[in-house]
Amino acid sequence: MVKHNNVIPNGHFRKHWQNYVKTWFNQPARKTRRRLARQKKAVKIFPRPTAGPLRPIVHGQTLKYNMKVRAGRGFSLEELKAAGIPKKLAPTIGIAVDHRRKNRSLESLQANVQRLKTYKAKLVVFPRRARKVKAGDSTPEELANATQVQGSYLPIVREKPSVELVKVTDDMKAFKAYYKLRLERTNKRHYGARLKKAAEAEKEDKK
Repeated sequence: MVKHNNVIPNGHFRKHWQNYVKTWFNQPARKTRRRLARQKKAVKIFPRPTAGPLRPIVHGQTLKYNMKVRAGRGFSLEELKAAGIPKKLAPTIGIAVDHRRKNRSLESLQANVQRLKTYKAKLVVFPRRARKVKAGDSTPEELANATQVQGSYLPIVREKPSVELVKVTDDMKAFKAYYKLRLERTNKRHYGARLKKAAEAEKEDKK
């Protein structure tokens, strides 16, 4: 006989657990399929880079991420104008364009203009028809040496701030930071009263 006022055992252990098991046996085949799809796409878009169009450097949104840089949607019209690239031509030579984006700082504008200029200097433009060469197309020598860029190009690198090392002097060692903080806090607290007292003293002197 079960003693004390306990819960009556009522465990359902014989569940049809095999119906709820999720398998992942298609993972290796999916990996192969994705790799073959990437290869197929690279052949289809040849001689364009496999990573897609060139993207601008932008800062992340909100206070938490705004110090980090990442790839944006596309270059603004102002950046394209500064780099001397017409907005209609840009998508045809592998440059992403975002007409909604606005430049709110000179630094980011200059960085992206420089990025566009670097890209333009390295760019090899194939003619649409082999026999009909137009202005802006690359020379036959450049076309012969051109290869398809695999993976990311002009990568976005975050600059690490440099730390300047200084020698610890005796003045630094003698400096009492906590004492200084307390003193400045006191000065701030008594600032108004001292100002009033000085004004009254000046008034008395004039009399």
